[in-house]
Amino acid sequence: MTEYRYGAALIDPQAIVHNLRQLRRLLDPPGPQAAPRIWAVAKADAYGHTLEHALAGLSEADGLGVLTLDDALRSRRLGWNGPILAMGAGSDLSALEDPALHSLHLIVDQPDQLADLSRLQPLHAPYVWLRHCGELNHAGLQADDYRKTYHVLHAELQAGRLAGLGHLQHYASAENPEQLRKERLAFHELISAMPGPLCTENSAAVLSDHMSARATDWVRCGIALYGISPLHGRTGRSLGLRPAMTFQAPIYATQKLCGGQGVGYNGIFRAERDMRIGLVRCGYADGYPRGVQGPCVVGIHGRMAAIVGRVSMDTLTVDLSGHPEAVPGDVVSLWGPGGPDIESVAGWAGTISAHLCVGLTARVPRILRGQTPCGV
Repeated sequence: MTEYRYGAALIDPQAIVHNLRQLRRLLDPPGPQAAPRIWAVAKADAYGHTLEHALAGLSEADGLGVLTLDDALRSRRLGWNGPILAMGAGSDLSALEDPALHSLHLIVDQPDQLADLSRLQPLHAPYVWLRHCGELNHAGLQADDYRKTYHVLHAELQAGRLAGLGHLQHYASAENPEQLRKERLAFHELISAMPGPLCTENSAAVLSDHMSARATDWVRCGIALYGISPLHGRTGRSLGLRPAMTFQAPIYATQKLCGGQGVGYNGIFRAERDMRIGLVRCGYADGYPRGVQGPCVVGIHGRMAAIVGRVSMDTLTVDLSGHPEAVPGDVVSLWGPGGPDIESVAGWAGTISAHLCVGLTARVPRILRGQTPCGV
């Protein structure tokens, strides 16, 4: 039993350490070839785990990947001293002149970034990764523009205005081994006459085809670092990963339903018999998905209990028939250790696990495992 009254996401940096080491083992080649270096991707506030808590678990990574230059500066203030990859810095690059950003790696995926780079005189030259749009077509350059931009940047490199120049691509279907091989082959054909290191593999590529992923220079691992599988039909646990987040909330009251009575809005659930239900202090205002369907469960004292009725803004209801000992104040594990895998919850909600992590709202405190939760 606990004393806290609201939901919380408990973050375990040691799980992140384990996951990073597990990915290194997969990438470690058997011979003298050097293993790829790992960008630990911490976009979206470390996939909802918060940079403050996640950085302690990412300290063994070779570099940190964030979205913006503001995120990069925040990471520096939090104590990250290694290389930083700004994955979506945009066209306003004036912040590059801040020496605190060094050493900075920058993705170039728009032609107008070239003019900004040429005008700047930063104290430390950035390392540039040129992005091809590939099959994803979210950002990056088409093949002809890619070749032209590479030659412009290569001249900047030779003139000493860049610290390095590499090739980057984000796969559209890294979880599909056959499609992944096609995307890899097309990219290698494009860059065959353009020397430079490679940064192409993400979590799904490493986990679905780690032998080929070893042939790159840098990999960008995000979701797997937090113990979550990017592969359909697999959980992080089945891949040797440990979940870094446990989402919990307390039972704040119980109700007795008579057979035939409903619970929740629109009475979508009606009791077939007399039963006891628990009211859990969590709802879609916390980020728990409203549209869960099927055999949705939570964990209570290490055993599962079904969600019944519709998830509301502040409450979800669970069947306590198999939990006669459960009382108000007991903790419910909504996903993570002690509860269902987050991949299962995502499946019941018709979404992906990353959506759930980053979708937790501001009213859910992120707390280092072992600290006293908020709301005491």
